[in-house]
Amino acid sequence: MNRITLEPGKRGGRPCVRGLRISVYDVLSMLSNGMTTQDILEDFPELEAQDISAVLAFAADREHKVHALAVS
Repeated sequence: MNRITLEPGKRGGRPCVRGLRISVYDVLSMLSNGMTTQDILEDFPELEAQDISAVLAFAADREHKVHALAVS
């Protein structure tokens, strides 16, 4: 998870990949619109395959926490 960073002045404080201006939301949006990991890496050469995996892990963890709070 150290690949996902939060910086108050960057992208409105949204979680981003390794301090880049590419947010978790951006990557999830690209994936949900049908882009493959390879497509994303070709369009954004500053990203690495591990970044995409970190985005998915971050989103899964966040979803788990939201669900856990709702059940409590």
